Amino acid sequence: MRILITGICGFVGSTLTSAFLKADPSLEIIGIDNFSRAGSERNRGRLADSGIRVIAGDIRVASDVDSLPQADYVIDAAAIPSVLAGVDGKTSSRQLVEHNLSGTINLLEYCKRNDAGFILLSTSRVYSITPLANLAMQVVDLGFQPTPNQKFPKGISTDGVSEAFSTQPPVSLYGSTKVASEHLALEYGATFGFPVWINRCGVMAGAGQFGHPAQGIFAYWIHSFREGAPLRYIGFGGTGNQVRDCLHPRDLVPLLTKQIKYDLKQPPSTASPDSQICNVSGGKASAISLAQLTRWCAERYSKSPTIQILQHPVEPAACRPFDIPWMVLDHGHATVTWDWKPQAITTEILTEIANFADAQSHWLRSVG
Repeated sequence: MRILITGICGFVGSTLTSAFLKADPSLEIIGIDNFSRAGSERNRGRLADSGIRVIAGDIRVASDVDSLPQADYVIDAAAIPSVLAGVDGKTSSRQLVEHNLSGTINLLEYCKRNDAGFILLSTSRVYSITPLANLAMQVVDLGFQPTPNQKFPKGISTDGVSEAFSTQPPVSLYGSTKVASEHLALEYGATFGFPVWINRCGVMAGAGQFGHPAQGIFAYWIHSFREGAPLRYIGFGGTGNQVRDCLHPRDLVPLLTKQIKYDLKQPPSTASPDSQICNVSGGKASAISLAQLTRWCAERYSKSPTIQILQHPVEPAACRPFDIPWMVLDHGHATVTWDWKPQAITTEILTEIANFADAQSHWLRSVG
C-alpha cells in the first residue's frame, strides 16, 4: 500500500506520517510539499531520516501533480488553513482559491488517472456562520456554552455541530473553498468510480505546530506564554470566553486506516458508512475557551509577563470577520459509523505542546 500525503512537511502532514508508520511500518508513504510555510523545512530532514520520500512541488501546478509516482490513496492535508485567509491583507483571495480548490482539482484528476482513493481533510469552518453567531450563549467557568432551552437550528445541539447543519454561505472564503472541494471530490468519486472520504476536522493541536493567531491558536497561545510575548483577547467584550474543540492529528490515523481499507463492494462487518462525510473532532469533552487556556498557561508559567498583560488589557478590538463565540463539532456520526473516538484529552495535548515549548528557544520567531 502506497499513500501520497500532500502538505507532508506541515504540522498535520508530518504528524500523520509518523503516526501511520508507527501503526504500520509496512506502509510506503510519499509526500509533496511546496515549503511555503515557515518551519516546514524543519520536518523535511526528520521525514527523510524515517525513509520518507518528500517531493518538492506545488499541487496548484498540474504538471507537478502529473509527475508524481502512482499511489493507492491520496490524503489531502495541503491548504491555506486560516479562516481569515484572503481578507487579512497577508494572503490574496486568488492564492486561497488556487491553493485550496485548484490544488484539489489537480489531485482528483490524479486519482482518476491512477484509480486511487481520495481522503480530504476538511474543516469545521464549512458550517454557516450567521446561525452560529446568533446562538444564545451563557458563560460557564470562563467559557461560552449554548443556552440549552433555546430552539436550535437543525444539526446543532449542546453536544455540538453535526453533519446535518447548514453549509450555506457565508462560511468565509476559506470555508467556501473547502465546501467546493468536498462537492467536487464526491462528484469525481461518483463519476469515475474511486472511493472518496471527507473528514471535517476540529481545531488541530500538538507539539511542533507552526501556530499563529488565525491558525494553530493553542500552540500559539502556549508558546507566547512561554516566551513572554504579548497577547490579548479579540472581540466578545475582550473576555476570552470564545470556545473551540481540540484534536491531535495522530488520533485521525485509526479512522483513516479504516477508510483506506474499506471496500465499497465488500464492506467489512466493522463499518457500514451511510455517508462519506464525517465530523472528526475532540468534541464537547475537549472544548476549551481562551480564558480557560490562559488559566492553564498561568499555572504552568506563573512568572510569564504575559499574565500581567492579559490582566490589564487594552480596549478589546471588535470581532474580526467570521468570528463566532462557540464552535464544537459533534463526532457522534464517526463514533457510530466507524467506532472512532479521539484518544488524546485536551490537557494531554496542552502538556505536549508546553513540553515541546520548554525544549525550544524562541519557537514562534523561528517558524515565522
